[in-house]
Amino acid sequence: MRFKRSGKFAATFLAGAIIAGGIGAVASTPTTSSISACADKRTGALYLSATGTCPTNRTLVQLGGSAMDAKAIASLVTPTVVSISVSALSGSGTGSGSIYKSSASGSYIITNNHVIEDAVTDGTIKVEFTNGDQVSATIVGRDPMYDIAVLFIKTGNLPTIAIGDSSKVSVGDPVLAIGSPLGLASTVTSGIISALNRPVTTGNVGSESYVNALQTDAAINPGNSGGALVDAKGRIIGVNSAIASLSSDGVGGSIGLGFSIPINEAKRVIDEIIATGKSTRPLMGVEIDGTFTGIGARLRAIVPGGAADKAGIPVGSVIRSIDGIRISNADAAIVKIRSYAPGSTITVVVDLPSSGGSKTFKVTLGSAPSM
Repeated sequence: MRFKRSGKFAATFLAGAIIAGGIGAVASTPTTSSISACADKRTGALYLSATGTCPTNRTLVQLGGSAMDAKAIASLVTPTVVSISVSALSGSGTGSGSIYKSSASGSYIITNNHVIEDAVTDGTIKVEFTNGDQVSATIVGRDPMYDIAVLFIKTGNLPTIAIGDSSKVSVGDPVLAIGSPLGLASTVTSGIISALNRPVTTGNVGSESYVNALQTDAAINPGNSGGALVDAKGRIIGVNSAIASLSSDGVGGSIGLGFSIPINEAKRVIDEIIATGKSTRPLMGVEIDGTFTGIGARLRAIVPGGAADKAGIPVGSVIRSIDGIRISNADAAIVKIRSYAPGSTITVVVDLPSSGGSKTFKVTLGSAPSM
């Protein structure tokens, strides 16, 4: 796998990546209230407690508040995070995943596409639970562009991970990263959200994944890919996907720069895959000039009848911001556009090619199959 470099470090999702220029943006201020919950002593499953009391087979825990109860969160979430091992002719590897949905007949597990892509045409995928039991998994669908994949196992009635809201995350929020770095199952590390809206691209030229990432200093290492980044209430807010490395070949351990796919972005893709086996991506209907060296993203071509054409954006315009987020280069524009659902209406500010003046456009994004 080719490694790309940016400045003095390379970013890698345990294979290869680059950090695109970007700017963090602070979201809404989180609430500091805590909630009472009961943790099942056998399964670790979490149940809300309206009275602040629990039956004898469950333990009372307080979630949220001004500080994270890492011990309580770890005990609650760890049973919902699994280890994933892949064996194929092209190679073998390990990663992590989270139990997303479960019924009596089986369970859906979410992970990164790069964790399981070697097994797409041949090979096997095994899922290991916290008790050491292993079961075979099949691929429901995958989206290389978002680095998301969904697996299915025939084991049902499993505890599922609680889903958070990544749009409510703020810089400085405490988080836990849970996964299987270097095959060490159920590893828990702690940190904070270091930045938001961090444009990250990973993978080979021509098959890149684009992530509008949450940046964290919680230790993430090879094998954490596909695991959970959870908030102070034990809810998944990101799917761990990439790390930065100072090594010349792009391979290394955590240096406090980890990147996660925001769960709101991932959830749309996951739900589409579960429903149809496939996913979609938004289209702005533009071709971005990769040779442009100025600040922003210059539009080399406009697709006739596409979203940008309908909005009236002229060829040669330079995108400077999207929904108030500064766009520094082509990768930042692609990452930001792909963070939306098809059909979303976005506000795009451009420098016009003729006058050089600034103009704001409302663009309703189109839709296309992701693969």
